[in-house]
Amino acid sequence: MLPQEIIRKKRDGGSLNRGEISDFMNGLASREVTESQAAALAMAIFFKGMTPDETIALTVAMRDSGTTLSWKDLDGPVIDKHSTGGIGDKISLVLAPLIAALGGYVPMISGRGLGHTGGTLDKLESIPGYSTRQDVDGLKKAVHAAGCAIVGQTADLAPADGRLYAIRDVTATVDCQPLIVASILSKKLAAGLGGLVMDVKVGSGAFLPSVEQARALAHDLVRVSVGAGLPCHALLTDMNQCLGWTAGNALEVGEAIEFLTGGRREPRLHAVTIGLAARLAVLGGLVDTVEQARSALERALDDGRAADRFQRMVASLGGPSDLLEHPARYLAEAPVRRSVTLDREGVVAAIDARALGLAIIELGGGRRRPEDRVDHRVGLSQVLGIGDRVTKDRPFAHVHAASDATAERAINAIRAAVTMRGSLDISGMSPLLEDIGSIAEDRPLA
Repeated sequence: MLPQEIIRKKRDGGSLNRGEISDFMNGLASREVTESQAAALAMAIFFKGMTPDETIALTVAMRDSGTTLSWKDLDGPVIDKHSTGGIGDKISLVLAPLIAALGGYVPMISGRGLGHTGGTLDKLESIPGYSTRQDVDGLKKAVHAAGCAIVGQTADLAPADGRLYAIRDVTATVDCQPLIVASILSKKLAAGLGGLVMDVKVGSGAFLPSVEQARALAHDLVRVSVGAGLPCHALLTDMNQCLGWTAGNALEVGEAIEFLTGGRREPRLHAVTIGLAARLAVLGGLVDTVEQARSALERALDDGRAADRFQRMVASLGGPSDLLEHPARYLAEAPVRRSVTLDREGVVAAIDARALGLAIIELGGGRRRPEDRVDHRVGLSQVLGIGDRVTKDRPFAHVHAASDATAERAINAIRAAVTMRGSLDISGMSPLLEDIGSIAEDRPLA
């Protein structure tokens, strides 16, 4: 069928069949479909939507537009986690080696910072020598060596998605749920996974600020993933504040290393990491129950197996073999450090987490344009959370900056993002908000 006829059908509100979607995506990957035609179809989908069957077909067609990895030579489950993004979200750096320590394999295809949120690849590239740009052979070699590898998307995996995403980015069609779902899942399907856990963030620092929006996306991700043959489990998690004590690339790697090696573990980061990893371990058949998974994961942290897997991953992808022993030797520090003091003492009642992310971009820790270079040194440390008390001796955070001028601008932005009260009861608050599960049914989080 001609591309323009497929566009016309969707424009007029019709449902596309698998053959039509497959033909269009194959044409997009081979460049027989033009950018203008792809833009027209994306806009038609934006306005007319897609049925679940159409979204499944789109996801599978994107997967089949390139190479699908096979892991038949491995002796354990090939599983992964994906997050919709947030502030200080360094979970992937800890979760991947944790799962590897339990006998799973994690070929994690990650991304760079998007908008106000940080990117896992940017964090890892603060490690000297670490190469996120790997071909399929490099990815497989690292997974065999360490049990996990966190790298960027290769040109062989879901190329139709790569081309369509670039077109969506310049045609105001990024914010289209069927296209979001297909883009996320096509890469995971192409990676040859046997199970996936989705971390759907909710709150001021997330792309989806309301629980209703996040729940709808989580439901669609689970339905489409399972419909395309990939078992999937989704959790809604809180992103109304920084996750962990740091935000910024090298600073977050440092916190992840401290977490893995038995130093301080920020409670919210710990809860979300173990919550996601436990469900992934069950989904992959590594253990039978979430309770067993939690115990096994804590042991892997405490006895150093997870830290060892992280070190092996770093070394296999070109980083230093003694990073965990000497992180300060390798992780660059910003020349300016300033405290974020507030006008009065009290308890943190609310945080505009998106504003924290934007402040980091202003410091140089993110991108305004795709070609911008990232300053891996800058960011925030010792960031307080909701319910924490700020005093004259305990600032809200420390800013790490390249200059006094950029530090001052960040401090002013962060001050405006924090709401204070005299007291606040947070006893019922949890960063784990809702368990969507594996069959897209609402369930309270156990």
